[in-house]
Amino acid sequence: MRFDSIRGAFLAHIFFQLVPFFLIIGCGYAAVVSRLITDEGIKYLTRFVFYFPLSAMLFDFSSKLPVSTLFDGDAAIAYVGATLVVFLIATVVARMRGCDMQESAIEAQCCAVGNTGFLGLPILIMLFGVQAAAPVLLVLTMDLVVFGTLVVAVITAGRSRMSGPSALWTILRGLFSNPMIIAIVLGLCWSVWDLPRPVMLVSYLEIMGAAATPCALFAIGGSLAEQIAERLSVAVWISLAKLVLHPLAVACATLYVFALDPFPAAVMIACAAMPTAGNIYMLARHYNVAPQRVSASILVSTASSVLSLTLAIGLVSGITGMS
Repeated sequence: MRFDSIRGAFLAHIFFQLVPFFLIIGCGYAAVVSRLITDEGIKYLTRFVFYFPLSAMLFDFSSKLPVSTLFDGDAAIAYVGATLVVFLIATVVARMRGCDMQESAIEAQCCAVGNTGFLGLPILIMLFGVQAAAPVLLVLTMDLVVFGTLVVAVITAGRSRMSGPSALWTILRGLFSNPMIIAIVLGLCWSVWDLPRPVMLVSYLEIMGAAATPCALFAIGGSLAEQIAERLSVAVWISLAKLVLHPLAVACATLYVFALDPFPAAVMIACAAMPTAGNIYMLARHYNVAPQRVSASILVSTASSVLSLTLAIGLVSGITGMS
């Protein structure tokens, strides 16, 4: 009984630590719903966060990391392998419902790729400390490079006008024009070459990076206001796969198959428990592949993650000895 009360108190502590993050998301949602800020304004805010504060934060963390910390082969294989299993399961389920290959790939992406950049990075660094940066960046890099490439490859392969060199060029252009990838690569180069960090650069990164968390969370909330709750049964399945199946798969791979150190394993599991990434909607809208289905999935998974994320972080905290 005493253990249950302690565990309950610990989960309540995590929940109340997460509440401010979701309150900022709520403020963004309310601002758009009340027309205080337009949808167009949120799009520009998202672009600002994407290119400046978030990139500054990613560069700051990666430029201080030993490259070996980020490129942990076992950790990368464990995460990619577990996520690929979820991706394939979601693809099979979508195909069984009669979806074509492009729609199946988009649904699978919703089940396998979470909001690690905008939501996971600030939350997990606040809860676990700056040492969480390395596993979070590893997950973010794998999501962008491996699964971002995979879903675009499947979509473009399904279109006769986008095949061969043309499809490859589209994938590479999208990958290497992503400011988050550029920021991580530049930061790692800075770290490898052991370049100096002048006071002005450090100050810039601290000031600009500090804007990432509130602006990103506000932008998430604002973008949710324009999401459409359509095909809820599919959205519920995708949300369950993302919030439950994905972290379970990553937990099995990191803790049992590869037996990683508890701390990075816990952070990676928490990353997997993040709701569906908002940028998948941009991808779906760009290719006109089930954008409303993706929209509903983002809305349902983000709303549900208030409680599911509390439980997931509470469980993995026990692995790190925080509880």
